[in-house]
Amino acid sequence: MSLRSPAVAGSFYPKRAQELRREVEGFVTGSPRVRALAVVAPHAGYRYSGPTAGAAYSAVEVPQDVVILAFNHGMRGAPIAVWPEGGWTTPLGEAPVNADLARRIRDGCPGAEFDEAGHIGEHSAEVQVPFLQVARPDVRIVPVALSLDIDRVEELEAFGRALAAMLRDELVVCSTDLNHYEDEETTLARDRKVIEPMERLDARGLVRAIAEHGVTMCGFAPAIATLAYARARGATRAETIDHRTSAAASGDRERCVGYVGMVIRG
Repeated sequence: MSLRSPAVAGSFYPKRAQELRREVEGFVTGSPRVRALAVVAPHAGYRYSGPTAGAAYSAVEVPQDVVILAFNHGMRGAPIAVWPEGGWTTPLGEAPVNADLARRIRDGCPGAEFDEAGHIGEHSAEVQVPFLQVARPDVRIVPVALSLDIDRVEELEAFGRALAAMLRDELVVCSTDLNHYEDEETTLARDRKVIEPMERLDARGLVRAIAEHGVTMCGFAPAIATLAYARARGATRAETIDHRTSAAASGDRERCVGYVGMVIRG
């Protein structure tokens, strides 16, 4: 059994359970929750992106099983790396991996492989887990780290469509930040260029926007797969719940990162 220890507790989020729970609960409001196919949430340190992630998770019912599509920043391991079994620990305890669902994803999605290397030291999926644990204490997860280049959009779409064929009541979490390290005015403008096609569930439009406007969106691979997944499940729109930059927390408006929280319903 593979048990993953947290890599960024104490840096991206608190390492003490009580403090972590208090912080996550502070980000999650009492908004009416809806059943959803997917959410888009950022993956920066909670100080910066926690309010946006909290807004997204506040809007949805979290079912017992959640597939987390994360970006593999380190580009280690398989291009579509599925964590096979065991669990992921955070200061809040262990989130078990649904090994049966992981196996079905490995067997039913083109290019998917069991691989832990793509998740080692990676924060993109990890920072989603405490939000899921607070929302649903008995949550089971299947983390999938994606490192396919943006020119492999067909493979990412094929993966998303295959995922749609096997999921029913599960929630898909798309982990991505938006534009990086430019002034706030530029960041917000470039963010909007990718948010618009994401709201239309237009994966090819997202790819064009990234290329034409130079948007440094690190989670493009999870986003492309999620948009294809949602389309295949019959969705037609995504709703933007929150959009802001890191300047809201840091005060630095010259070097910002953009964050968006979105909900995709059936």
